[in-house]
Amino acid sequence: MTSAAPPSPPTETSTITEHECQQVRRANETGRTPVVFVHGLWLLPSSWDRWADVFEQAGYTALTPGWPDDPETVDEANAHPQAFARKTVGQVADHFEEIVGVLDSKPVVIGHSFGGLLAQILAGRGLASVSVAIDPAPFRGVLPLPLSALKSAFPVLGNPANRSRAVPLTYEQFRFGFANAVSEEEARELYETFAVPAAGAPLFQAATANLNPWTEAKVNSRNPERGPLLIISGEQDNTVPWAIANASYKKQKRNDGVTEIVEIAGRGHALTIDGGWREVADTALAFAQRFA
Repeated sequence: MTSAAPPSPPTETSTITEHECQQVRRANETGRTPVVFVHGLWLLPSSWDRWADVFEQAGYTALTPGWPDDPETVDEANAHPQAFARKTVGQVADHFEEIVGVLDSKPVVIGHSFGGLLAQILAGRGLASVSVAIDPAPFRGVLPLPLSALKSAFPVLGNPANRSRAVPLTYEQFRFGFANAVSEEEARELYETFAVPAAGAPLFQAATANLNPWTEAKVNSRNPERGPLLIISGEQDNTVPWAIANASYKKQKRNDGVTEIVEIAGRGHALTIDGGWREVADTALAFAQRFA
């Protein structure tokens, strides 16, 4: 990907915000390899701030775009939860594709949870130089459905009306789905610092992906332009257990490119934001440095 046009201010048809335009301009001006971070449900782009610093210090230019209409802060997000409603996997993937499309070079793409699914979608579209999917949500063809994953998704999937809503997690739900592998004190701190409502639609899309040939929750895992891919799994993750991550790896391994999987011992779904985040960031960075 070369000679992309300089990003213009957002238009009525563009989903790119002015802040995201500024990040793209900076990435293009530095000439360094860009790395695009993609957050998942119940988090905001700010959940990547520490990661962005690590990658910047390693010589990359970090971009932390949001999903369309993401509020800027956790307080704003909790005050206006419906900003998240009705966001679909395809809509968010297209938003990130638009951002990547105005970068001068293919970025490293790193995503967590549904961001991990989105990272794989972008890679499958040939838009990433390297991809890292951390505890990634499942896509069509990934069949395991462990009980803990069902319990984690139940706050959304338990009510069909949630498909068009934004759904917050209670502390107890966050504790089980995200913060089961940390202390009670840290779990409460993570909940207060990071947790926001999330769109219900993507969970319904992932849950029905194997029943819907036209689902947006699908990945072109055979594209020869996919690039190297690393999947990182937290050993104690209730939301995306090893069975799901490993099934994603097996589907991706059909690609001729490098495909690897790593399990991080003793870690849950909050592994990108909890006290051990640096180990995970360093694992992703080392993989990126091998290829980008």
